[in-house]
This record gives sequence, structure tokens and C-alpha cells, in this order.
Amino acid sequence: MAKYRKLGKKQDQRKALLRNQVTQLIYKGKIVTTEARAKEVRKIAEHLITMGIAEKDNYDEVTVSAKVAEKDKDGKRVKEVVDGKKVTKYTTVEKKVKKDRPSRLAARRQMLRVLYPVTEVPQAAAGRKAGTKKVDLTEKIFDEYGAKYSGRKGGYTRIVKIGPRKGDAAMEVILEFV
Repeated sequence: MAKYRKLGKKQDQRKALLRNQVTQLIYKGKIVTTEARAKEVRKIAEHLITMGIAEKDNYDEVTVSAKVAEKDKDGKRVKEVVDGKKVTKYTTVEKKVKKDRPSRLAARRQMLRVLYPVTEVPQAAAGRKAGTKKVDLTEKIFDEYGAKYSGRKGGYTRIVKIGPRKGDAAMEVILEFV
């Protein structure tokens, strides 16, 4: 008996497909796919959530000071003259930062082996680089899903059948978090 489904694809294509679907499931919370694909994605996603639950509180809070450029009302940097040269004016800001302990860092890196990077583009700035921001899916797993499912021992997803697809009659399902 096989340990996994081959999904009619070569290894590199299958791996890319599953990584993409797991990434979208964690980012959006729900995806529509075929039943065979959903069962494979479920295995990977539940493993990531289990790691997130185990390491959700495994960090230290550290206070860091950083130099930040002062900006005017238009968002441009404030300049001052020092020794006849225009120099940007900086202020020191203190921030609290989460510093991962070694086991949480290892879990984060294992998650990043599976997840693709996600960039969020607002509707108003579609097609432009300005206004985009990167979404940290590992933080979402640790903070959101780790806290949500901390009392459960598995079974974080559900598969709901929605019927056969029109083109090839493959059973389509919705894979979502419980």
C-alpha cells in the first residue's frame, strides 16, 4: 500500500501543488479542491498546526532600541545641516521583539520549508508595488491557529463534499479549518 497519493503528477509538480494548496489553506482558511488532493493537503496542514501548538509560547520578549528616520507630514525624511552637509535626522525608538527559542526556531524553519511566501496586495493598488506587504504565515500558525486549537489533539480540518466537477466528474470538496 502506498504511503501517499501520486495525484497523476511527477514529484516536483506534486510537491509544488501541495505546497501551494497548504499555503492557501493557512492564508485563507478554506480551499476548494478534489477529494484526493484535499486528503494529502490535510496531512501536511495538520502537521504544521501541531508544530504551531507545541511551540506557540516558546519565545522570549526582548527590548531592542533602533534608530528611525524622522518624517514630516508628507512622509519625507527631515533633514538638518551638520558641518555644511544635509543629514537625515534620526530618533531612537525602543521596541519589544519576540525572540524564538531554539526549538521554536527549528519549527519555524520546518514550516518555511513547506509554505510559500505570501504578499498581500490591496485592491486600490493592484499592479503596483507600493502598499504591498508580506504576510508571515508562520506567525499566523503560532499566534492564531496555535491559540485556537491548543485544547485539541488533532482534527483541525474538515472535508465537505460539494459534488462532482462538471468537466471530468472528479469529486470536489471544501477543505477548511474547524
